[in-house]
Amino acid sequence: FLHRVEDLRFFDYTDESVKQLKEKGFLVIIATNQSGIARNVYSEADMHNIHEAIQNHLSEKIDAFYFCPHLPDAGCSCRKPNLGMIEQACQDFEIDLENSWMIGDKKLDVELGHNAKIKTALVLTGYGEKHLAELSQKPDVVAKTLIEAISEILKDQASKSF
Repeated sequence: FLHRVEDLRFFDYTDESVKQLKEKGFLVIIATNQSGIARNVYSEADMHNIHEAIQNHLSEKIDAFYFCPHLPDAGCSCRKPNLGMIEQACQDFEIDLENSWMIGDKKLDVELGHNAKIKTALVLTGYGEKHLAELSQKPDVVAKTLIEAISEILKDQASKSF
């Protein structure tokens, strides 16, 4: 459970990845399960400190962070792969779901994208390599890294422009 700012690490391409998406008009929204809050491993304030540190690191800012603080078996509507965080984001922003992507490194991320009927990209960093074998629904893109996934997403977007 990442909950201390001093433990936060960035890939060298993180800033460039967000920048490329923002330059092409994408909203960059984080949807994250944070059961460590319900488990009393860390506080909501600790999580917000991590989000603030992420914003401070990036030259282009994340548009919004949505989180589910509940345990996996809580039955809430917000925990991925349920749609609560996507639905909230759609209320808060004008989101074009037809041209949206869910990028993540876990099976739950791909499942959330499928549930929301948006395209999905699985990155093989983090948990991605392990979770790829567990997927019943394949993502639209499988990439080694976030920057490679963004490259494929931008190619997809460019192909729709013609």
